[in-house]
Amino acid sequence: MPTLLILMIAGAAAFFMFTAARAAAERAAEISRDACAAAGVQWLDQSVHASGLRLRRKGDGWMGLERSFRFEYSEDGHDRHIGRVVLLGDQLVGFSGPTRAAQSVVRSLNS
Repeated sequence: MPTLLILMIAGAAAFFMFTAARAAAERAAEISRDACAAAGVQWLDQSVHASGLRLRRKGDGWMGLERSFRFEYSEDGHDRHIGRVVLLGDQLVGFSGPTRAAQSVVRSLNS
């Protein structure tokens, strides 16, 4: 019986981690898509790619997962540039990407 309980707990933890990772990826995709639209550039591949995961202290003092994602965009359809979105929980804490979009994102972070 204890083995079954341990397996159930491990399965629940894996499910929680998977759904949290998917939610973060969808949030990063939304941010990068909106940033590219605001800057008037093309969001390439319509996806983001996870590039990092680490523990970091949040503003309330609790530990949280910081996830980094990268995306690609093009200014004229012939070039490729790499952008980056960093989320701490579901909060945007870092962005680099299209210049005009980066300026508006930084303004919203400071507000």
